[in-house]
Amino acid sequence: MITRRDLFVALIAITLTAGAFAFTNSTPILGSAVFDWNSIPDKKTDVGSVRSFVKAPTATLDELEIHVTTLDPGKTSHPPHRHPNEELIIIRQGTVETLSNGVWTRVGPGSVIFNASNQLHGFRNVGAEPAIYHVINWKSAATPKE
Repeated sequence: MITRRDLFVALIAITLTAGAFAFTNSTPILGSAVFDWNSIPDKKTDVGSVRSFVKAPTATLDELEIHVTTLDPGKTSHPPHRHPNEELIIIRQGTVETLSNGVWTRVGPGSVIFNASNQLHGFRNVGAEPAIYHVINWKSAATPKE
């Protein structure tokens, strides 16, 4: 015979299970996607502008973040810093200097920069035109905590 107490315990268990399921699935997993350049707004910043394409978990990453930055001539994106996530930068236009392994290196279009987890890095536009670059950041289960 099922008692009121049994029903109450079952109701609590169902509620907690449903709540946990809803919490863990609150951000949808990013599947295959196409991001049209013309549909992504170009938002002005103090040093240029940014187009933010996506920031979401994927099937294998806790978070994938992709944006394109336009950095005005003579500007620095931010002071040299470190962060636990890894980052890939692909230069589309302009001449930049990047701090990597303690050395500032000048690169141009087509160049690829990889910033490893918790390694000091920096970035500045040393050219006469805006620098445009694609940034891909990711976090996985192996990414150190902040």
